[in-house]
Amino acid sequence: MQDTIKQQLTQVQISPSFTRVKILEFLKDTRHHPTVDDIYQRLVDELPTLSKTTVYNVLNLFEEKQLVKSLIFDKAITRYELIVDQHAHFQCKDCGQVFDVPKPQVIYPPLQAGFTVVEDDVLLKGLCPDCSQK
Repeated sequence: MQDTIKQQLTQVQISPSFTRVKILEFLKDTRHHPTVDDIYQRLVDELPTLSKTTVYNVLNLFEEKQLVKSLIFDKAITRYELIVDQHAHFQCKDCGQVFDVPKPQVIYPPLQAGFTVVEDDVLLKGLCPDCSQK
């Protein structure tokens, strides 16, 4: 898998350093929309010189090259995901987990003159199956 990740980074003109490869690999292996702290905690044992600043910098670079997208669901928490297919997000109001869900088909009424929609992010909130059963 690392060779594929190295190729992906090279294609978008990012030098495939070991740290960058490991961060992208982690993002490919997880679907829980990790925070910088999640990524740091998961990789610091394998990369002892890793800092949270490095994680921020790598994620910012990945976002510039449109490999990842930052998601701000809570005022102070930024989460990250790989840019993949169109989907919406569901956040559990109890445990806080974020899940990918199919994006609902929405037809928007015409906007005022001069507005151009280039992206629409959908966030649904409620209780996940585990929290609903509590």
